[in-house]
Amino acid sequence: MKVASSFTRWFAVVLFGLLLGGAVQAQGNLEVNTPAIATLKQSMQQRHARLAPLYASGAVGLAADGSVALRDAGSVPLAQRGQVNGLIAAENADRAALYREIARANGHPEWESDVRRTFAQRWIDRAQPGWWVQKSGAWVRK
Repeated sequence: MKVASSFTRWFAVVLFGLLLGGAVQAQGNLEVNTPAIATLKQSMQQRHARLAPLYASGAVGLAADGSVALRDAGSVPLAQRGQVNGLIAAENADRAALYREIARANGHPEWESDVRRTFAQRWIDRAQPGWWVQKSGAWVRK
């Protein structure tokens, strides 16, 4: 499927970019890679192909706190909401684990919130046009 592969390429580029720099890099290494981080990145990349249509439809958006949120439940058929909520929960669990693992790999678990903030801003900055992102508590279409 061409759309899924373009979203997968986009995701890989964004994730790579997220790992290359930011506020935490002055103090640590956002591109650090451990087996746990590699596993999390792979899981997120695989899941992204299923989340991409939800971002495109506006059902799901990128929250200001570095998580993914069900923005418009009404745009998801009731029969599919459980599955969508499961995707979101799995993505958010992996994101939280990724932020934690990057901080730990730098030897500073207390940097987790800094890593999260850096990633949150970059996810939003690099969202595709038409996706919904949260800014100052409000949902806006990019």
